[in-house]
Amino acid sequence: MSVLSFLRPSFEKGIGRARAENGAIVDVRTREEFVQGHIEGAVNIPLQQLPNSALPKAEKLFVYCLSGSRSAQAVSWLKSRGVEAINIGGIAGYRGKLAKGE
Repeated sequence: MSVLSFLRPSFEKGIGRARAENGAIVDVRTREEFVQGHIEGAVNIPLQQLPNSALPKAEKLFVYCLSGSRSAQAVSWLKSRGVEAINIGGIAGYRGKLAKGE
């Protein structure tokens, strides 16, 4: 475990916070990645399609991808448009239950 891992909230804590705050969970991975396994209740809006997509109706959007890189880009873009968005990182190391398919 690196020193930086202590500075970032864990993916699991981000999911818990999203659920506790009734936020929308947004997966910005590709559709193909999403159907292979995603967080239950997540909405898939691939990063490239974000500018042309309707956003979920929620006070806060909790955004993730595979590693945290695309979600960081998405959060930056969303914030520049006045949307309250939080990068919860990447699903790559997540060991919890995943939903499959659409």
